[in-house]
Amino acid sequence: MDFVAQVETQASLMRSAAVKAGPDAPVPSCPEWTVLDLVRHQAEVHTWAAEAVVTAPEAGRPAWPKAPRDWDEALAWWENGTSLLLDRLRSTPPDRPAWTFQGPSHAGFWARRQAHETSIHRLDAELATGHELPSLVFDPEFAADGIDEMLTIMMPRQLVLGRVIEVTGQVLVHAADAGRTWEVWLAPGEPLVVTGVLDSAVDADVNLAGTADAVYRALWGRPGHAIVTGDESLLAGLPRP
Repeated sequence: MDFVAQVETQASLMRSAAVKAGPDAPVPSCPEWTVLDLVRHQAEVHTWAAEAVVTAPEAGRPAWPKAPRDWDEALAWWENGTSLLLDRLRSTPPDRPAWTFQGPSHAGFWARRQAHETSIHRLDAELATGHELPSLVFDPEFAADGIDEMLTIMMPRQLVLGRVIEVTGQVLVHAADAGRTWEVWLAPGEPLVVTGVLDSAVDADVNLAGTADAVYRALWGRPGHAIVTGDESLLAGLPRP
């Protein structure tokens, strides 16, 4: 999967939607943010990730940058940060050691992470325009990878940061059109246990199912058409960012 191409595509679509919505538009999926806040956040993330790509693991976490507060300056700053990120991702071997906050410490981590970071915030920008999202935005392979990244990278990261699981049970996550299913075990104070399974008919405490696109959005708390059956409190107890 070409994650670098996804970063470029999703950033372009996000920028178009952000400009259409305007800097003062509220972002329904991020209630405390305006579009300016969303753009500044993505600009900072892209600039920071570009630095992380070329930072050795032993050097530690790169300093967090601060985007300008003026709308036009923030857009330009974001464009520069995105261009730098894309250039570094394309010129750096994916297996070169690099600082990461979770998972494998190599540069390729950042292509995947930023592809999904940007795709989710692209949805936020689209929602800020006031229009409903289509039922399918992302292709099944990409969305299924985003589900996997959320379950195996982003949620465990929340536990490293101090979040604690407070519920007990089994969650089955099924992306029908991608043919992928994950079994997630939750126990108070314990690590998240995630395994891929072949049987989507496992008798779990709660099932989250639908197209990969719908499940991807649901795990990130964005509007979609995923179907939930069973104990919804277990989904609420997942350690989401």
